[in-house]
Amino acid sequence: MCLGVPGKVVELTGETAKVSIGGVMYDAALAIAEDIEIGDYVLMHAGFVLEKISAAEADETLEVIREYTNLKVD
Repeated sequence: MCLGVPGKVVELTGETAKVSIGGVMYDAALAIAEDIEIGDYVLMHAGFVLEKISAAEADETLEVIREYTNLKVD
C-alpha cells in the first residue's frame, strides 16, 4: 500500500507538474494522470501525480495527516 499525499498544481511544463505540498514545491510526472490543470488538487506519490481530487478531499486527507503526524501542512 502506498500513501498518496495531496497537493495543489501550481505550474505545468510538458509532462511535469510543480505541486505545492505544505508550501514546499515538488516536481511530479504526469505520465499516469489525465486532464491535469493549474489549480487542480492531486494525489502525488513517488514523484508521480496519481489522480486529480476535489479540494474537499484534499482538505480531508490533509486533516487526517495532521492528526496523526502533528505536521503543519497547508
